[in-house]
Amino acid sequence: MTFFEHLVELRKRLINSLIAIGIGAFVGVYIAKYVIRFVTQPMLSALKESNLPQHLIYTHPAGGFNLLITLGIYIGVVLASPVVLYQIWLFVAPALYKHERGAISGFLFSTVFLFLTGIAFGYFVTLPYMLRFLVKFSVVSLPGIEPMITVTEYFDLTLMVLLGFGLVFELPVLVFFLSIFGIVTPQFLWKNVRYAILVIAIVAAIITPTPDAMTMLIFMAPMVGLYFIGIAVSAVAVRRKNRQLAAEAAGRA
Repeated sequence: MTFFEHLVELRKRLINSLIAIGIGAFVGVYIAKYVIRFVTQPMLSALKESNLPQHLIYTHPAGGFNLLITLGIYIGVVLASPVVLYQIWLFVAPALYKHERGAISGFLFSTVFLFLTGIAFGYFVTLPYMLRFLVKFSVVSLPGIEPMITVTEYFDLTLMVLLGFGLVFELPVLVFFLSIFGIVTPQFLWKNVRYAILVIAIVAAIITPTPDAMTMLIFMAPMVGLYFIGIAVSAVAVRRKNRQLAAEAAGRA
C-alpha cells in the first residue's frame, strides 16, 4: 500500500471507531441511571454502617443531568472498546508476520484483562474499605456534623481509584516490553526487590486518600504481587527472546 492508501485505511478505521463510540455512548446514557445505582452502592453501604442517611446530593440544577451524560460516555467507551481494538487490529495486522500477530493478540487480551481485573479489585476490595474508614473517622472526629456528599465528588473519587488500579495492574505488561527491549532483566528485578518494595510503599503512602496504615497496605499488596508477577513475565520474555536469537544465529550459520 502507498502512503495515501495507508491514510485512507487509517481514516476508515477512525471513522468506524468513532461510530462505535457514538453508538456505545447512546446506549450508555440510556443505561446510566441503572449503572449509577451500582456505582454508588459502596458509598451508601458506608453511610448505612455509620447510621447516616443513605443518599447523595447534587448542588447544581444540571448536576444530575451532567452526571448521567458523563457516566454514559464512559460506559460508551467501555462498550465500544472491543470494536476499537478490532479496528486497530485490522489496521496493523496486514503488516505483521504470523508469529507477530499472535504476540499482538496476546498483548491486547492481557492488557484488557489486567485493566478490568484492576478495576474489579478497586471496586470490590479497596473502595468499600476506604469509604467505611473515611465515613467512620469523620463521624467520630466531628460529632454533630453530618456529611452531605455530592454525587459528582463521589463519582470523581471513584473514577480516580478505579482507573488508578486499572493502570497499576498493567505493570506486568510494562515489564514484558521493558524486558523485550533489554531495559530490565529478571535478575535485575529480583536483585532490587527491596528497593522496589520501598518505592511501592512511598507511592502507596502518597496516593492513598486515607491516613490509616490498613488502606495503605491494601494499596501496596496488589502492587507488590504484580511486581513478582512481572519478574516471572520478564523471565519468560527474556527466555523467548534468547531462543529466537539462537534460532536466527543457527539459521545464518
